[in-house]
Amino acid sequence: ARSLAGLRIGHIAESQGKTVPSQLNRHKGWIGRLLEDALGADGGNARAADFGHLGVELKTIPVTAEGRPRETTFVGSVELAAPDEITWETSSTRAKLSRVLWIPILATPNLPIAHRMIGTPLLWSPSPSEEESLARDWNSHMAVIRQGYVEHITAHDGEVLQIRPKGANAQSRTWSIDADGEAILTAPRAFYLRTSFTGAILRRNFALVY
Repeated sequence: ARSLAGLRIGHIAESQGKTVPSQLNRHKGWIGRLLEDALGADGGNARAADFGHLGVELKTIPVTAEGRPRETTFVGSVELAAPDEITWETSSTRAKLSRVLWIPILATPNLPIAHRMIGTPLLWSPSPSEEESLARDWNSHMAVIRQGYVEHITAHDGEVLQIRPKGANAQSRTWSIDADGEAILTAPRAFYLRTSFTGAILRRNFALVY
């Protein structure tokens, strides 16, 4: 990962014989997959880490010239179908965040995607206080889901970990439960890390001041 620092996205894509999309609205996760391929990621399971043999998850993070995260960070899908069967300790969310290879990507508004520059990587695990914050939000969200009120959760809920709808399209549906314990179809949800959380990680490790 260190050997990629300073290179541009277009250079990595060319080395793999891939065409850089002109915009990412319809190509969510394209840069992450590009770097996964460049680094030999082997994770094909949504619940497993990208580098399964290392237990390391890869997360790219678009940043401004000052090092501020430009967007929230996708973590993984919310387990809606059987929420009573998992705890924070056994959740895929905790597994994916236990060891993360952060790769900042310089992504200023007018910079073409091919010209975006790869930054210095950071191998990170949550501190006890960070894990406490993550677990608190996860448990709070899952308590609401277990009570059958998944539709009441908004992006405003959660201090560091939020839940937002995430599906292939607006018609995507998955199973959950309602307040009466009955099965219902609802939009798939995913966990995202707030920029305040990821920004604090970058500031502490790269001596950024903003």
